[in-house]
Amino acid sequence: MTRIQKGRQVGELWDRVILPNGIVGYVFQNYLKEVPNVQIEQIKLSVNRTVINKGESETLKVEIIPEEAKDHEIEYSSSNPNILSVDNQGNLLAIQSGMADIKVKAKENNVASSIRFQVYTPLTDMQINVDSLVMQEGDRFVILPVCIPSDADNQNIIYTSEKEEIATVDKTGNIVARKEGNTKIVVQTEEAKITREIQITVVPKLGEEEIKFDEELRVEQNEITGWDMEKLEVASVKDKIQTSYRIQVYNNKGQELTEEQRIGTGSRIQLVDEKDVIKMEYYIILYGDVNGDGKINSADLLVLQRHILEIEPLKGVYLKAGNINKNGKNPSSLDSLLIQRHILGLKPIQQREKAIEAERFDKKEEEER
Repeated sequence: MTRIQKGRQVGELWDRVILPNGIVGYVFQNYLKEVPNVQIEQIKLSVNRTVINKGESETLKVEIIPEEAKDHEIEYSSSNPNILSVDNQGNLLAIQSGMADIKVKAKENNVASSIRFQVYTPLTDMQINVDSLVMQEGDRFVILPVCIPSDADNQNIIYTSEKEEIATVDKTGNIVARKEGNTKIVVQTEEAKITREIQITVVPKLGEEEIKFDEELRVEQNEITGWDMEKLEVASVKDKIQTSYRIQVYNNKGQELTEEQRIGTGSRIQLVDEKDVIKMEYYIILYGDVNGDGKINSADLLVLQRHILEIEPLKGVYLKAGNINKNGKNPSSLDSLLIQRHILGLKPIQQREKAIEAERFDKKEEEER
Protein backbone atom coordinates (compact mmCIF):
# COMPACT_ATOMS: atom_id res chain seq x y z
CA MET A 1 0.00 0.00 0.00
CA THR A 2 1.01 3.60 -0.41
CA ARG A 3 0.78 6.14 2.41
CA ILE A 4 -0.84 9.35 1.24
CA GLN A 5 -1.01 11.04 4.66
CA LYS A 6 0.90 10.41 7.88
CA GLY A 7 -0.93 10.65 11.21
CA ARG A 8 0.74 12.90 13.79
CA GLN A 9 -1.85 13.29 16.61
CA VAL A 10 -0.88 12.56 20.18
CA GLY A 11 -1.61 9.01 21.20
CA GLU A 12 -2.85 6.74 18.48
CA LEU A 13 -1.09 7.27 15.13
CA TRP A 14 -3.21 6.40 12.09
CA ASP A 15 -1.97 6.75 8.53
CA ARG A 16 -4.17 7.39 5.54
CA VAL A 17 -3.29 4.91 2.76
CA ILE A 18 -4.39 3.80 -0.68
CA LEU A 19 -4.41 0.17 -1.82
CA PRO A 20 -3.45 -1.04 -5.29
CA ASN A 21 -7.16 -1.42 -6.12
CA GLY A 22 -7.74 2.28 -5.38
CA ILE A 23 -9.47 1.88 -1.99
CA VAL A 24 -8.53 4.63 0.48
CA GLY A 25 -8.54 4.01 4.23
CA TYR A 26 -6.66 4.30 7.54
CA VAL A 27 -4.13 1.90 9.10
CA PHE A 28 -2.59 2.01 12.59
CA GLN A 29 1.16 2.79 12.31
CA ASN A 30 2.13 -0.05 14.67
CA TYR A 31 1.14 -2.51 11.92
CA LEU A 32 3.12 -0.79 9.19
CA LYS A 33 6.73 -1.06 8.06
CA GLU A 34 8.03 1.83 6.00
CA VAL A 35 10.02 0.70 2.94
CA PRO A 36 12.28 3.18 1.06
CA ASN A 37 11.45 3.81 -2.63
CA VAL A 38 13.64 1.46 -4.75
CA GLN A 39 15.13 2.65 -8.05
CA ILE A 40 17.47 1.10 -10.59
CA GLU A 41 21.05 1.72 -9.48
CA GLN A 42 22.97 -0.20 -12.14
CA ILE A 43 22.37 -1.93 -15.47
CA LYS A 44 24.69 -4.74 -16.50
CA LEU A 45 24.72 -5.91 -20.13
CA SER A 46 26.14 -9.10 -21.61
CA VAL A 47 25.98 -10.81 -25.00
CA ASN A 48 27.40 -13.92 -26.64
CA ARG A 49 29.27 -11.91 -29.28
CA THR A 50 29.86 -8.32 -30.29
CA VAL A 51 30.59 -9.07 -33.96
CA ILE A 52 27.41 -10.11 -35.79
CA ASN A 53 27.18 -11.14 -39.42
CA LYS A 54 24.79 -9.22 -41.67
CA GLY A 55 21.31 -10.77 -41.56
CA GLU A 56 21.88 -12.58 -38.26
CA SER A 57 20.23 -11.88 -34.90
CA GLU A 58 21.37 -11.87 -31.28
CA THR A 59 19.75 -11.30 -27.89
CA LEU A 60 21.06 -8.87 -25.32
CA LYS A 61 21.09 -10.08 -21.70
CA VAL A 62 20.19 -7.41 -19.13
CA GLU A 63 20.77 -7.54 -15.35
CA ILE A 64 19.08 -4.90 -13.14
CA ILE A 65 20.60 -3.93 -9.80
CA PRO A 66 19.14 -4.05 -7.17
CA GLU A 67 17.04 -7.16 -7.64
CA GLU A 68 13.97 -5.37 -6.21
CA ALA A 69 13.98 -3.04 -9.24
CA LYS A 70 14.16 -5.75 -11.89
CA ASP A 71 10.57 -5.11 -13.00
CA HIS A 72 11.12 -1.38 -13.48
CA GLU A 73 10.84 -0.09 -17.04
CA ILE A 74 13.90 0.24 -19.26
CA GLU A 75 14.42 1.56 -22.79
CA TYR A 76 16.49 0.10 -25.65
CA SER A 77 18.04 2.19 -28.41
CA SER A 78 20.58 1.86 -31.24
CA SER A 79 23.01 4.61 -32.23
CA ASN A 80 22.56 3.52 -35.86
CA PRO A 81 19.37 1.49 -36.46
CA ASN A 82 20.25 1.24 -40.18
CA ILE A 83 23.21 -0.93 -39.18
CA LEU A 84 21.90 -2.73 -36.09
CA SER A 85 18.30 -2.58 -34.84
CA VAL A 86 16.97 -3.51 -31.39
CA ASP A 87 13.41 -4.09 -30.14
CA ASN A 88 11.99 -3.54 -26.65
CA GLN A 89 12.93 -7.12 -25.63
CA GLY A 90 16.60 -6.67 -26.47
CA ASN A 91 16.54 -8.65 -29.73
CA LEU A 92 19.21 -7.41 -32.16
CA LEU A 93 19.12 -7.67 -35.97
CA ALA A 94 22.23 -6.99 -38.09
CA ILE A 95 21.21 -5.03 -41.20
CA GLN A 96 24.42 -3.85 -42.89
CA SER A 97 28.14 -3.47 -42.24
CA GLY A 98 29.26 -0.88 -39.71
CA MET A 99 29.47 -0.04 -36.02
CA ALA A 100 26.56 0.67 -33.67
CA ASP A 101 26.12 1.18 -29.92
CA ILE A 102 23.16 -0.48 -28.21
CA LYS A 103 22.07 1.45 -25.11
CA VAL A 104 19.80 0.35 -22.28
CA LYS A 105 18.49 3.13 -20.00
CA ALA A 106 16.22 3.22 -16.95
CA LYS A 107 13.05 5.22 -17.54
CA GLU A 108 12.95 6.47 -13.93
CA ASN A 109 16.44 8.02 -13.84
CA ASN A 110 19.64 8.48 -15.87
CA VAL A 111 21.17 5.07 -15.12
CA ALA A 112 22.26 3.48 -18.41
CA SER A 113 24.72 1.07 -19.98
CA SER A 114 25.80 0.35 -23.56
CA ILE A 115 27.75 -2.13 -25.71
CA ARG A 116 29.40 -1.44 -29.07
CA PHE A 117 28.73 -3.94 -31.86
CA GLN A 118 30.26 -4.52 -35.29
CA VAL A 119 28.13 -5.81 -38.12
CA TYR A 120 30.23 -7.80 -40.59
CA THR A 121 29.24 -8.82 -44.12
CA PRO A 122 31.00 -12.09 -45.07
CA LEU A 123 31.91 -13.00 -48.63
CA THR A 124 29.77 -15.86 -49.95
CA ASP A 125 30.73 -16.12 -53.63
CA MET A 126 32.88 -14.64 -56.38
CA GLN A 127 32.49 -14.64 -60.16
CA ILE A 128 34.85 -13.55 -62.93
CA ASN A 129 34.19 -12.16 -66.39
CA VAL A 130 35.75 -15.07 -68.31
CA ASP A 131 36.69 -18.71 -67.73
CA SER A 132 38.84 -19.32 -70.83
CA LEU A 133 40.91 -17.09 -73.08
CA VAL A 134 42.72 -17.37 -76.38
CA MET A 135 45.28 -14.57 -76.38
CA GLN A 136 47.83 -13.46 -78.94
CA GLU A 137 51.41 -12.95 -77.82
CA GLY A 138 51.68 -9.53 -76.22
CA ASP A 139 47.91 -9.21 -75.60
CA ARG A 140 46.57 -8.07 -72.27
CA PHE A 141 43.36 -8.80 -70.44
CA VAL A 142 41.82 -7.47 -67.23
CA ILE A 143 40.13 -9.92 -64.86
CA LEU A 144 37.05 -8.28 -63.33
CA PRO A 145 36.04 -10.31 -60.26
CA VAL A 146 32.61 -9.66 -58.78
CA CYS A 147 32.30 -10.37 -55.06
CA ILE A 148 28.96 -11.55 -53.70
CA PRO A 149 27.40 -9.89 -51.86
CA SER A 150 28.59 -6.62 -53.35
CA ASP A 151 29.00 -5.08 -49.87
CA ALA A 152 31.20 -7.88 -48.50
CA ASP A 153 33.76 -6.43 -46.09
CA ASN A 154 36.76 -8.39 -47.35
CA GLN A 155 36.96 -8.29 -51.16
CA ASN A 156 40.70 -8.90 -51.44
CA ILE A 157 41.63 -11.14 -54.39
CA ILE A 158 44.81 -13.16 -54.95
CA TYR A 159 45.95 -13.90 -58.53
CA THR A 160 48.52 -16.50 -59.58
CA SER A 161 49.74 -17.94 -62.89
CA GLU A 162 50.54 -21.63 -63.24
CA LYS A 163 53.21 -20.92 -65.92
CA GLU A 164 54.52 -17.39 -65.85
CA GLU A 165 56.62 -17.94 -68.94
CA ILE A 166 53.33 -18.37 -70.88
CA ALA A 167 51.22 -15.65 -69.21
CA THR A 168 51.69 -13.45 -66.16
CA VAL A 169 49.14 -11.82 -63.90
CA ASP A 170 49.73 -8.98 -61.46
CA LYS A 171 48.06 -8.26 -58.11
CA THR A 172 45.32 -6.20 -59.76
CA GLY A 173 44.29 -8.93 -62.23
CA ASN A 174 46.09 -7.73 -65.37
CA ILE A 175 47.06 -10.70 -67.57
CA VAL A 176 49.86 -10.40 -70.15
CA ALA A 177 50.36 -13.14 -72.78
CA ARG A 178 54.10 -13.82 -73.01
CA LYS A 179 54.64 -16.69 -75.45
CA GLU A 180 52.80 -19.45 -77.25
CA GLY A 181 51.49 -22.21 -75.02
CA ASN A 182 48.84 -23.10 -72.43
CA THR A 183 48.56 -22.14 -68.79
CA LYS A 184 46.05 -21.43 -66.08
CA ILE A 185 45.33 -18.29 -64.04
CA VAL A 186 43.97 -18.95 -60.55
CA VAL A 187 41.74 -16.30 -58.97
CA GLN A 188 41.11 -16.77 -55.24
CA THR A 189 39.38 -14.70 -52.55
CA GLU A 190 41.35 -13.97 -49.41
CA GLU A 191 38.27 -14.72 -47.33
CA ALA A 192 36.65 -18.17 -47.69
CA LYS A 193 39.29 -19.16 -50.32
CA ILE A 194 36.73 -19.23 -53.14
CA THR A 195 38.64 -20.20 -56.29
CA ARG A 196 38.00 -19.65 -60.00
CA GLU A 197 40.29 -20.69 -62.87
CA ILE A 198 40.90 -19.20 -66.32
CA GLN A 199 42.31 -21.50 -68.98
CA ILE A 200 44.75 -19.50 -71.11
CA THR A 201 45.85 -20.39 -74.64
CA VAL A 202 48.50 -18.08 -76.09
CA VAL A 203 48.84 -18.09 -79.89
CA PRO A 204 51.28 -16.25 -82.20
CA LYS A 205 50.47 -12.61 -82.88
CA LEU A 206 48.29 -12.10 -85.96
CA GLY A 207 49.57 -9.55 -88.45
CA GLU A 208 47.44 -6.59 -89.45
CA GLU A 209 47.06 -8.12 -92.91
CA GLU A 210 45.68 -11.35 -91.39
CA ILE A 211 42.55 -9.89 -89.80
CA LYS A 212 40.60 -6.65 -89.90
CA PHE A 213 37.33 -5.81 -88.15
CA ASP A 214 34.60 -3.40 -89.20
CA GLU A 215 35.20 0.00 -87.60
CA GLU A 216 31.82 -0.19 -85.82
CA LEU A 217 33.03 -3.13 -83.77
CA ARG A 218 35.11 -2.84 -80.64
CA VAL A 219 37.64 -5.60 -80.04
CA GLU A 220 39.09 -5.80 -76.53
CA GLN A 221 41.40 -8.80 -76.13
CA ASN A 222 39.12 -11.66 -77.21
CA GLU A 223 35.77 -9.91 -76.67
CA ILE A 224 33.84 -8.15 -79.43
CA THR A 225 31.13 -5.56 -78.73
CA GLY A 226 29.39 -2.87 -80.75
CA TRP A 227 27.14 -5.18 -82.79
CA ASP A 228 24.06 -3.98 -84.68
CA MET A 229 21.09 -5.66 -82.96
CA GLU A 230 19.21 -5.73 -86.27
CA LYS A 231 21.96 -7.65 -88.11
CA LEU A 232 23.02 -10.57 -85.95
CA GLU A 233 22.83 -13.39 -88.50
CA VAL A 234 26.08 -15.29 -88.96
CA ALA A 235 26.38 -14.08 -92.57
CA SER A 236 26.22 -10.45 -91.38
CA VAL A 237 28.77 -11.18 -88.66
CA LYS A 238 31.25 -12.65 -91.14
CA ASP A 239 30.82 -9.62 -93.41
CA LYS A 240 32.28 -7.46 -90.63
CA ILE A 241 35.52 -9.49 -90.47
CA GLN A 242 38.16 -9.50 -93.19
CA THR A 243 40.62 -12.39 -92.86
CA SER A 244 42.38 -15.05 -94.86
CA TYR A 245 41.40 -17.66 -92.30
CA ARG A 246 38.19 -19.67 -92.25
CA ILE A 247 35.57 -18.19 -89.91
CA GLN A 248 33.55 -20.56 -87.73
CA VAL A 249 30.77 -19.30 -85.46
CA TYR A 250 29.39 -21.26 -82.50
CA ASN A 251 26.52 -20.48 -80.13
CA ASN A 252 26.86 -20.44 -76.36
CA LYS A 253 26.14 -24.20 -76.26
CA GLY A 254 29.07 -25.01 -78.54
CA GLN A 255 26.94 -25.75 -81.62
CA GLU A 256 28.22 -24.45 -84.95
CA LEU A 257 25.80 -21.96 -86.50
CA THR A 258 24.71 -21.77 -90.12
CA GLU A 259 24.76 -18.55 -92.16
CA GLU A 260 21.14 -17.61 -91.38
CA GLN A 261 21.21 -18.38 -87.65
CA ARG A 262 21.47 -15.61 -85.05
CA ILE A 263 24.35 -14.96 -82.64
CA GLY A 264 24.02 -13.88 -79.02
CA THR A 265 26.11 -13.21 -75.93
CA GLY A 266 28.51 -16.10 -75.42
CA SER A 267 28.70 -17.01 -79.11
CA ARG A 268 32.25 -17.64 -80.31
CA ILE A 269 34.05 -16.67 -83.50
CA GLN A 270 37.01 -18.87 -84.39
CA LEU A 271 39.66 -18.20 -87.02
CA VAL A 272 40.92 -21.54 -88.34
CA ASP A 273 43.75 -22.23 -90.79
CA GLU A 274 43.84 -24.87 -93.53
CA LYS A 275 45.08 -27.45 -91.01
CA ASP A 276 42.09 -26.77 -88.71
CA VAL A 277 44.36 -25.09 -86.16
CA ILE A 278 42.61 -22.33 -84.21
CA LYS A 279 44.56 -19.12 -84.77
CA MET A 280 42.32 -16.93 -82.60
CA GLU A 281 38.99 -17.07 -80.81
CA TYR A 282 36.64 -14.22 -79.91
CA TYR A 283 33.57 -14.02 -77.66
CA ILE A 284 30.55 -11.98 -78.64
CA ILE A 285 28.91 -9.68 -76.10
CA LEU A 286 25.54 -7.99 -76.56
CA TYR A 287 24.76 -5.64 -73.68
CA GLY A 288 21.40 -6.57 -72.20
CA ASP A 289 21.35 -10.06 -73.73
CA VAL A 290 22.24 -11.90 -70.54
CA ASN A 291 20.69 -15.24 -71.51
CA GLY A 292 22.57 -15.52 -74.84
CA ASP A 293 19.65 -15.79 -77.28
CA GLY A 294 20.55 -12.64 -79.22
CA LYS A 295 17.46 -10.74 -78.04
CA ILE A 296 16.73 -8.27 -75.24
CA ASN A 297 13.39 -8.94 -73.60
CA SER A 298 11.63 -9.84 -70.35
CA ALA A 299 13.58 -13.11 -70.13
CA ASP A 300 16.82 -11.11 -69.81
CA LEU A 301 15.20 -8.83 -67.25
CA LEU A 302 14.30 -11.85 -65.11
CA VAL A 303 17.83 -13.30 -65.37
CA LEU A 304 19.38 -9.96 -64.40
CA GLN A 305 17.01 -9.49 -61.46
CA ARG A 306 17.89 -12.97 -60.16
CA HIS A 307 21.56 -11.93 -60.31
CA ILE A 308 20.89 -8.68 -58.44
CA LEU A 309 18.94 -10.58 -55.76
CA GLU A 310 21.90 -13.01 -55.49
CA ILE A 311 19.67 -15.97 -56.41
CA GLU A 312 21.60 -17.04 -59.50
CA PRO A 313 24.77 -15.01 -60.22
CA LEU A 314 25.79 -14.22 -63.79
CA LYS A 315 29.12 -15.63 -64.92
CA GLY A 316 31.75 -14.92 -67.55
CA VAL A 317 30.71 -12.85 -70.56
CA TYR A 318 27.10 -12.78 -69.32
CA LEU A 319 28.31 -10.81 -66.32
CA LYS A 320 29.77 -8.19 -68.65
CA ALA A 321 26.63 -8.23 -70.82
CA GLY A 322 24.63 -7.38 -67.71
CA ASN A 323 26.75 -4.31 -67.01
CA ILE A 324 24.67 -2.25 -69.44
CA ASN A 325 25.85 1.16 -68.22
CA LYS A 326 29.43 -0.03 -68.91
CA ASN A 327 31.05 1.14 -65.68
CA GLY A 328 32.90 -2.16 -65.15
CA LYS A 329 30.99 -2.91 -61.93
CA ASN A 330 28.64 -5.62 -60.75
CA PRO A 331 25.26 -5.28 -62.54
CA SER A 332 22.76 -3.41 -60.37
CA SER A 333 19.20 -2.09 -60.33
CA LEU A 334 20.33 0.69 -62.70
CA ASP A 335 21.14 -1.93 -65.35
CA SER A 336 17.75 -3.55 -64.72
CA LEU A 337 16.10 -0.18 -65.32
CA LEU A 338 17.97 0.21 -68.62
CA ILE A 339 16.60 -3.15 -69.81
CA GLN A 340 13.08 -2.11 -68.85
CA ARG A 341 13.43 1.15 -70.79
CA HIS A 342 14.70 -0.82 -73.79
CA ILE A 343 11.77 -3.26 -73.66
CA LEU A 344 9.26 -0.39 -73.42
CA GLY A 345 10.89 1.30 -76.41
CA LEU A 346 11.85 4.38 -74.38
CA LYS A 347 15.61 4.16 -74.91
CA PRO A 348 17.41 1.39 -76.86
CA ILE A 349 20.49 -0.11 -75.20
CA GLN A 350 23.64 1.20 -76.86
CA GLN A 351 26.08 -1.55 -77.83
CA ARG A 352 29.12 0.71 -78.18
CA GLU A 353 31.26 0.97 -75.04
CA LYS A 354 34.08 2.98 -73.55
CA ALA A 355 37.58 1.53 -73.37
CA ILE A 356 37.43 0.84 -69.65
CA GLU A 357 39.96 -2.01 -69.64
CA ALA A 358 42.30 -0.26 -72.11
CA GLU A 359 42.26 2.90 -70.02
CA ARG A 360 43.24 0.89 -66.95
CA PHE A 361 46.17 -0.68 -68.80
CA ASP A 362 47.34 2.61 -70.28
CA LYS A 363 47.25 4.26 -66.86
CA LYS A 364 49.15 1.37 -65.28
CA GLU A 365 51.83 1.43 -68.01
CA GLU A 366 52.25 5.17 -67.63
CA GLU A 367 52.70 4.80 -63.84
CA GLU A 368 55.29 2.05 -64.37
CA ARG A 369 57.24 4.20 -66.83
